[in-house]
Amino acid sequence: MALSRLRHPIVSRAPSLFRARILSSTASRSLPHTSTVQKSSVDGDGTLLRPASLLMVPRVQDGSSKLKLQIGVRNFSSSFLHMVLGMPALSPTMTQGNIAKWRKKEGDKVTGDVLCEIETDKATLEFESLEEGFLAKILVAEGSKDVPVGQPIAITVEDEEDIQKVPASVAGGSGVEEKKSKHENAGNEDKQQETSSTINTAELPPHIVLGMPALSPTMNQGNIAKWRKKEGDKIEVGDVICEIETDKATLEFESLEEGYLAKIVAPEGSKDVAVGQPIAITVEDPDDIEIVKASVSSGSDIKKEKPQQQESRNEVRAEKSSFTRISPSAKLLITEFGLDASTLKASGPRGTLLKGDVLAAIKAGIGSSSSSSKDKMPPPPVHSQASPSASPERSHLQQSESFEDMPNSQIRKVIATRLLESKQNTPHLYLSSDVILDPLLSFRKELKEKHDVKVSVNDIVIKAVAMALKNVPEANAYWNAEKGEVILSDSVDISIAVATEKGLMTPIVRNADQKTISSISIEVKELAEKARAGKLKPNEFQGGTFSISNLGMFPVDHFCAIINPPQSGILAVGRGNKVVEPVVGSDGLEKPAVVTKMNLTLSADHRVFDGKVGGAFLSALRSNFSDIRRLLL
Repeated sequence: MALSRLRHPIVSRAPSLFRARILSSTASRSLPHTSTVQKSSVDGDGTLLRPASLLMVPRVQDGSSKLKLQIGVRNFSSSFLHMVLGMPALSPTMTQGNIAKWRKKEGDKVTGDVLCEIETDKATLEFESLEEGFLAKILVAEGSKDVPVGQPIAITVEDEEDIQKVPASVAGGSGVEEKKSKHENAGNEDKQQETSSTINTAELPPHIVLGMPALSPTMNQGNIAKWRKKEGDKIEVGDVICEIETDKATLEFESLEEGYLAKIVAPEGSKDVAVGQPIAITVEDPDDIEIVKASVSSGSDIKKEKPQQQESRNEVRAEKSSFTRISPSAKLLITEFGLDASTLKASGPRGTLLKGDVLAAIKAGIGSSSSSSKDKMPPPPVHSQASPSASPERSHLQQSESFEDMPNSQIRKVIATRLLESKQNTPHLYLSSDVILDPLLSFRKELKEKHDVKVSVNDIVIKAVAMALKNVPEANAYWNAEKGEVILSDSVDISIAVATEKGLMTPIVRNADQKTISSISIEVKELAEKARAGKLKPNEFQGGTFSISNLGMFPVDHFCAIINPPQSGILAVGRGNKVVEPVVGSDGLEKPAVVTKMNLTLSADHRVFDGKVGGAFLSALRSNFSDIRRLLL
């Protein structure tokens, strides 16, 4: 299968590249000519080396500061040089890809050949090797899905004898992890303290990790506006711990537990803290405050310990009770002592059952005897008492319900994300108009009969839209979010929506206003075939200034399309319908006549299009359809 070829964007060709050595960061400053590659070697004790991005210079000895890479097994029997190939970024929007097919097998010689076929978010592309060698190990198997860009997918060696030196235990990108050099670790030490680090809360004394709460239905992150409590302060039930700025307003975060604020994980002023991310840690005993402070650094990622008795806690949650909320400490005590939650009385705000309520019940002996007898008794048949006739019907429906999960291709995933972002972030303006299609159909028939030129209605629509954009340049523009202004496009490049098995593709007819209808027709056919075969090159589908989506071949009279960012407009074309309308005849009198009408609906970015620009564009488009021969000028 002939596919579009793209060379690896990371590795650059240089003489004697396999004989290059890794330089220390200090040595690299004094050497003027370097080339950035993703390269590997083995140090003296046999540890496999591969930095993510290294400075490579031919015939230079190794520096003392090396970047180490562990790949499953250390301590090789002898030293050898190799290269770790990562998943390349074959398009500007690509973040992950699928290994469609390996064209080389382990042990094959590689001399600038195509190694594999990679399915990106746009098309299936070939991945070429820029170096000679042998494919020693395939780390990501054929058919692997959603491989992140940069994750190792294969290892190549220079000498065929070195293939056996790569251990069989080296497998998958999961087994490859990078180690930074001491020099880099020293330079990034301050940054690492500021960024998140994972710790195990099992090593801490009894505590509660407070996460960022969801204070509104649409909230998925928030900002810490102000901490009302300091580390070490006593917290009572109902006290305001901090003020959180949500997507709606600034709200107060109250505590449902009494204790002490041991550590503030998200400091005041923290922005975009995800809902559920730890922001603070509280303890019951004030003596535990210093232990938590010493164990947890600010901004740390708290790795929550999995509850050992999760099932029993879920049972407690399901029990009927007189309270509406329950604190974590109270829930734990109920599980440990086997209490009957329905017999406990809550004293906290808004019907919250607190730890003190449970402790008081334990001292008074409330709930212990009933819970033990309740454990021996079988659960009451609640569902059978409700409606005997409804249960067989419900079970029958559950048995008859069947479904099939349809795995999405990489293209469909990206389309779903882009369309959602467009609909949410782009203010859509919709303008609709009907055009008479008879002049176009007559012109198309004339081209076929007199000149033997076959063009489709869509080809003529592309030309008509391109000329309208040329006449109204304000419509051939896009919104620059960084500058906050409208940018006029220099060329008229029309994106055509083409349905494929993998998803919707939008190949581009560039400079459509300067091309004839016949040349547009030939180019559209070629682009559509490439799109359906997955052979489009990046320059054939990236860019475009305006889009057309034509559903006229289906029984669709009119529809509204979603804008394809960063473009600012898309034209939805419906089918032609015969209608009876009054038409002025040659004698100046109106007579009923049958005409063919087609609906055009413009979806425009209201930041670029206002009513005047949209109206001017549709007026120019109607004029092109009414006098179709003007497109030949």
